[in-house]
Amino acid sequence: MTAAALSDRADLRRSLLAARRAFADTAVFQAAQHAVREALAPLLAQLEPELLGVYWPLPGEFDVGVQPWPRALPFARRDPAEMLFRRWDGSVPTVQDECGIAASSGAVAVPDVVLVPCVGFTREGFRLGYGGGYFDRWLAAHPGVTTVGLAWSAAEASFPVEAHDRALTVILTERELITPD
Repeated sequence: MTAAALSDRADLRRSLLAARRAFADTAVFQAAQHAVREALAPLLAQLEPELLGVYWPLPGEFDVGVQPWPRALPFARRDPAEMLFRRWDGSVPTVQDECGIAASSGAVAVPDVVLVPCVGFTREGFRLGYGGGYFDRWLAAHPGVTTVGLAWSAAEASFPVEAHDRALTVILTERELITPD
């Protein structure tokens, strides 16, 4: 990848994160959270996960909240850069992964459905994350997993797809469910 493409993705990421922080400070944000939660429940009921991979929300991300399925949280390591999921009982996490994000100390497990936070996304099902490649590597190693990208509609963007990018199964925003072709 060229330096210009790296810069473009990094600039887009910064812009989308700034817009998301501003959005999170509005009254509309809570309504958007509610809309995604209302749409997510029947989608997950249809998918019937045996183990649902969720994430601990960073500022401005959709808060997955309580789900009725057994769950697992990601745990990221910096060296080597990798991510795994650990079973989670739903209690407030008392550990952090190596990226400083709340995590579980439960047993390592492989979810069959994973909720994936998106900084940005395309209609074709690709996501722009935080730039560490953790979800990309995990998804590449687990190609049969159903992935549900969670994003705000304003995060729809155009960016070059890279060789390591994996298309998500669906993307859910506060406005619609996007099923890539």
